[in-house]
Amino acid sequence: MGKFVIKETKTGIKFDLKATNGQVIATSEVYTTEAACKNGIASVQKNAPVAAVENQTVEGYATEKNPKFEVYADKSGEFRFRLKATNGQVIAVSEGYTTLANCLKGVESVKKNAPDAPTEKAE
Repeated sequence: MGKFVIKETKTGIKFDLKATNGQVIATSEVYTTEAACKNGIASVQKNAPVAAVENQTVEGYATEKNPKFEVYADKSGEFRFRLKATNGQVIAVSEGYTTLANCLKGVESVKKNAPDAPTEKAE
């Protein structure tokens, strides 16, 4: 089972969603308070399982309604996703993947791991 790990940064507080193997599969923005960070986690838990996947790497892709995972290629040619909540806010982003297939596996991993993932604080 995955887990959310809350950690402090120089500028605030953020979370990582880690898969069972310890790999980070999604990261949040930096929040100003721990309460806001926990609200972000709750939003990921609620939205990830029901979010559609909008594959922006294909020409003429269908635009999905929020909540959704937007899958795209970045400037360096890596594939990434961002999870948007019902209100259109980005609530989690991925690292870069070398293949579209692995990026889509990352999306599935978030959908599977997020809903029941416990939250802990980084040491």
